[in-house]
Amino acid sequence: MPRNRLSRRRVLQTLGVAATGAIAGCTTPGADDGATDETSQSTTGQSDDAEQRDPPANGDYAAVYEETVDSVAQMETTAGQGTGFVYDESHLVTNAHVVGNATELDVRFRQGEWRTGTVVGTDVYSDLAAVRVDDRPEYATPLPFIDGDPVVGDEVLVIGNPYGLDGTLTTGVVSGVNRSLPSSLGYDIPDAVQTDAAANPGNSGGPIVSLDGEVIAVINSGGGDNIAFGISAALAQRVVPSLVETGEYDHAYMGVSLATVTPAIAEANGLENPRGVIVEGVRSGGPSDGVLQPSTGTAIIDGTRVPTGGDVIVALNDAEIASLEDLSSYLALETSPDETISVTVVRDGQEQSVDLTLGARPRPQV
Repeated sequence: MPRNRLSRRRVLQTLGVAATGAIAGCTTPGADDGATDETSQSTTGQSDDAEQRDPPANGDYAAVYEETVDSVAQMETTAGQGTGFVYDESHLVTNAHVVGNATELDVRFRQGEWRTGTVVGTDVYSDLAAVRVDDRPEYATPLPFIDGDPVVGDEVLVIGNPYGLDGTLTTGVVSGVNRSLPSSLGYDIPDAVQTDAAANPGNSGGPIVSLDGEVIAVINSGGGDNIAFGISAALAQRVVPSLVETGEYDHAYMGVSLATVTPAIAEANGLENPRGVIVEGVRSGGPSDGVLQPSTGTAIIDGTRVPTGGDVIVALNDAEIASLEDLSSYLALETSPDETISVTVVRDGQEQSVDLTLGARPRPQV
């Protein structure tokens, strides 16, 4: 499946996956806007509570809204506010950038009840957080995540609290899938969902919901014209259970700098087709040190300097890797730290496979 970038520029990424900048949809009290990669262990999913909902009538926005809005809450800290939604009997999901460094926050449910929420886990790399509320209202039931992948063109709803306006509904379609969201931490968030439904400051952490009342993504950023992004249900279902159980999440890590093979890179390296990702650098002492070969030089092709001489990764295990987005999503959704994977590379003009034992992504420096 093709992976699409937010821009056409070549972006080096340290796998992780590197890039910078994101527009966040959270807001600070009295203000118009606010603050605003590979992945790890398989864990258990939501509790059975989330499966006990009767899905609303397909295609009826009002029915979907009425079925889901009671499960959406306003999240407030001293630094700002955002949105969250009920995940299981005693936990809500929101964005890591919504909770920030807070250990507790105020949670306001649909019918006006305020509760104290305790932050039990955050993962800044996926921008997800889990918040425990021990006495949630009974009417606020867990929202199930979608089973499978959303399809471009599917109709969706965004429910949240933009600018503190609780229970706000906007609608649209899935505009794109498999996007990579840049992060100031140097690791992209892979497998993201794009929608044209409006998301504004205060929507961060809220659900993008299908017409079956299932969460397809967690709003991460918005504010542009007809464009907003969410962290996919597939990634959330790997990260959130670990946050609930252990308070943290370990992402699989290769310890390399990579770039998608462009026609210019293919020409400079004598490749028949522009596919795969070229290894530009290998971190000393990292998982790929001594396993993958970094670039040894550069060439100028049509006025652009490109790397030469490094391994070109074309597959991980049995999954074809055509781009950096392919590689990032595969690591995020299919692998774990300490797992040994087969990496198929083109090296010195010949295709071969090498075994690589993945590490855990270093914790961010705060």
